[in-house]
Amino acid sequence: MALNKELIDILVCPKCKGELELLNGETGLKCSACEVVYPVKDEIPIMLVDEAIPADKWDKK
Repeated sequence: MALNKELIDILVCPKCKGELELLNGETGLKCSACEVVYPVKDEIPIMLVDEAIPADKWDKK
């Protein structure tokens, strides 16, 4: 089951309130302004600033 498109459209970065980009495979939501990725676990976006992963470390996964 895919992530709900309507939910993805309304989610914003909890830190800067900027737009998020859904990554390929629906594994995370990336904020380009903050350069972090919020992971998606069991089809649930984890939108906690403390759980965000730096984008450069995410790319190396």
